[in-house]
Amino acid sequence: MSLEIKVPAVGESITEVTLAQWLKQDGDYVEMDENIAELESDKATFELPAEKAGILRIIAQEGDTLEIGAVVCSIEEGAAPAGGSEKKEEASAPAAETAAPAAKDDNENPDSYAAGTASPAAAKILREKGIDPSTIKGTGKDGRITKEDAEKAQAKPAAPKAESKPAAATSTTAPVVAVAGSRNERREKMTSLRKTIAKRLVSVKNETAMLTTFNEVNMQPIMDLRAKYKDTFKEKHGVGLGFMSFFTKAVTTALREWPAVNARIEENEIVYSDFCDVSIAVSAPKGLVVPVIRNAESMSLYQIEKEIINLATKARDNKLTIDEMTGGTFTITNGGVFGSMMSTPIINAPQSAILGMHNIVQRPIAENGQVVIRPMMYIALSYDHRIIDGRESVSFLVRVKQLLEDPARLLLEV
Repeated sequence: MSLEIKVPAVGESITEVTLAQWLKQDGDYVEMDENIAELESDKATFELPAEKAGILRIIAQEGDTLEIGAVVCSIEEGAAPAGGSEKKEEASAPAAETAAPAAKDDNENPDSYAAGTASPAAAKILREKGIDPSTIKGTGKDGRITKEDAEKAQAKPAAPKAESKPAAATSTTAPVVAVAGSRNERREKMTSLRKTIAKRLVSVKNETAMLTTFNEVNMQPIMDLRAKYKDTFKEKHGVGLGFMSFFTKAVTTALREWPAVNARIEENEIVYSDFCDVSIAVSAPKGLVVPVIRNAESMSLYQIEKEIINLATKARDNKLTIDEMTGGTFTITNGGVFGSMMSTPIINAPQSAILGMHNIVQRPIAENGQVVIRPMMYIALSYDHRIIDGRESVSFLVRVKQLLEDPARLLLEV
């Protein structure tokens, strides 16, 4: 008797997911609660566990879009492999070399043994690229085409057809000049996460009165403070003292003074939050995600640093939950880590404002009537003008600048 494994309900607003990756092969024995696949929604990636022990029979393929409740696979009754089976295989290897094909490659379907044969995953990729498998030299066992081979493969440009001309005719047409370099193109299906990002960004631009105001910050005081206490800080708390904790602390202080920047519009009402759930934009393998630091206003610098490390690690490993990425009241994004000098960040709906950090550059500035070189950073606040007035937005950004240029205020909360 087999048990069908279906796409579970993962959130009220999620109606479909994408099968990102199989963690097990068709025909593998799986234990109960063992993760067998990764599913990707428009908000997060999560793992699909086996609901019973048995033999896995794959139904849906990688890249398929599945509705909630759709059948992903089934698990048939079957006994676990006998203990020490790996040793038995090793002992019988010499005989097996003449009696059976080589063991299957990790990326291959067990039924694909012929040279030039593509695994199901590889075949799907080649079909999407329009490439004939017979033109690919496989690197798998017995010359089989692996998923990696298919991903690296590129379609060869068609050979130009020779033009037939009358024997007596003389051509005055200029010779065709060959274009140097490859001109290949490839198409990839947008992931659910990327489609959602695209939809939300366009929605924000079309549905909000977005405006951006700029300022600059002298980062020397923070850099001096970090240089003085970074070793002691790390020894005591086990984490480094980074810039993001200072910015988060400055933002939460300014949000309490200018609550409209921490508010949002819901239908005909303005919702003011007396807490600061700060979303931190993180670049993950599958796109930009914004995990949330809950009640950041009540956290110390080291607590903020620990939470940032925790969320960033989960983002890189695609382990963030939906709850960890929803409900923020304000967002901080740091384009400076990629070298950005200045930008106008787009609001993270339904929030009303976002702070953009940028790279730190040594620049000449006037200080006490003298020209000096200081490490300067441009900061940008994009905000929804429907709820936040110019006075509030500019005053908020000036307050953030004051706190960052006198970091002792962050510690004393003055």
